[in-house]
Amino acid sequence: MASIEELRTARLSKITKLKEAGMNPYPVSVPHDYSIKEVKDSFDSFSTSEKVVSIVGRVLVVRGQGAILFIVLQDGTERLQAVLKKDTLTEKVFNLFVDTIDNGDFVSVTGTLFVTQRGEQSILIQDWHMATKALLPLPDKWHGLQDVEETYRKRYLDILMDKEVHDRFVIRSKIIKFVREFFDKKNFLEIETPILQSEAGGAMAKTFNTHHNDYDMDMVLRISLELEHKMLMVGGYERVYEIGKNFRNEGSDPTHLQEFTMIEWYAAYQTLETNMTWTEELIKSIATDIMGKTVFKVYDNDGAGVDVDLSLEWPRITFGELLKKDANINIETITLEEARKEALKWGVKEEEVGKLGRGNLLDKIYKKSSRGKIINPTFVTDFPGDLKPLAQQNENGTAKVAQLIIAGAEITNQYAELVDPTIQRELLVSQAKAKEGGDEEAMSVNEGFLTAMEHGMPPMTGFGMGIDRLVAIFTEQKNLRDVIFFPTMRPRDVNN
Repeated sequence: MASIEELRTARLSKITKLKEAGMNPYPVSVPHDYSIKEVKDSFDSFSTSEKVVSIVGRVLVVRGQGAILFIVLQDGTERLQAVLKKDTLTEKVFNLFVDTIDNGDFVSVTGTLFVTQRGEQSILIQDWHMATKALLPLPDKWHGLQDVEETYRKRYLDILMDKEVHDRFVIRSKIIKFVREFFDKKNFLEIETPILQSEAGGAMAKTFNTHHNDYDMDMVLRISLELEHKMLMVGGYERVYEIGKNFRNEGSDPTHLQEFTMIEWYAAYQTLETNMTWTEELIKSIATDIMGKTVFKVYDNDGAGVDVDLSLEWPRITFGELLKKDANINIETITLEEARKEALKWGVKEEEVGKLGRGNLLDKIYKKSSRGKIINPTFVTDFPGDLKPLAQQNENGTAKVAQLIIAGAEITNQYAELVDPTIQRELLVSQAKAKEGGDEEAMSVNEGFLTAMEHGMPPMTGFGMGIDRLVAIFTEQKNLRDVIFFPTMRPRDVNN
């Protein structure tokens, strides 16, 4: 079998043949009247009238020999068989095709439509032009890319050779479009906020750090969209949303990535209860309107799948009720030292326990004791207040928040947003102390945000959801990398 380099060298020699024959292997334009789908949709009328059409497609397969060849062409819309007959072309044009065309090439073909004796819709080639000469071959048409890492590194080939993968990303696009339309219909304003920030805020996470050379200042990639959204609400917008990238410099696994796409929205004068109602409406509508079903196989980090029924009632249960039931912990009375001891019992690493605040410790216990048991959609409410410093606080030390949990995974974060600048400052100062004590995920005091809040922030509710995780649920994928075009990968070891 020829090596890749030998195949590439052979294809380079075919470029020389094309040029010698007066055909540009990389022309600016080629004859192109219709997409393949448009041709197939109008096949009967075009074939009956013997209309001459020009289409462009990538060569996937070339079969036959001698006086007739059968070529499978694919563009971004459909596939169609092209037939090359020696008796319908000059010998020079026919032989040039035979001598220079390989799988992977883009070609323009012009001809009339007909149906073969085997019933295959086809175009009989009367003329052809090279659109792009490919120097490397496509993967085997039956097996595609077999190396999973290679599918991520060369997603363009994965999409080309595997229709299921191609369609999966079409579904992703449809879901994002549906989300936009959902909020547009509710009179939300779509906004954009900075990815590069002077300090991180809006979530508890480790940052990616960089430096602004022109301003000579350290900066971070954002971990959340929240603070800027709420600051814009001070300016008079009542409903805003954004779909954008966040970056958290933390561990990777099938359900977590450092670069991910979020939607966040904020609505003035609406309650957390309305927030949860809209969430349920949105997700159920995507299931029925785009996917056409309500039961989905959802996978955990270990690849174990469970059927989730989105059509059922979505119950509400408090964080405290779960920890009392599953870990025998009273979150209102437990002290920091007691929380540390309990966290060790639940397998939290000792080096982590000494750095984390009380809220984060309870959250670690919750994730190990309770969250994995929740299968069908459930809203978990009233998390520890020190874990949610940007939310309204309840008198019992919890916060007015909700998380939607599906198959043991967090799908949304939803708040009754804190708008009292005095309390907000106290909570952020407490977070800053925890950060100084070693809690890398704790927040810092953001004076710009506090200043905006002191100018008057309307009562509001807010919501954040990972788009990638949502798409993985609806397309029943085990790994978030399978719903992202180009996931971050380690460089290949060039010595291997």
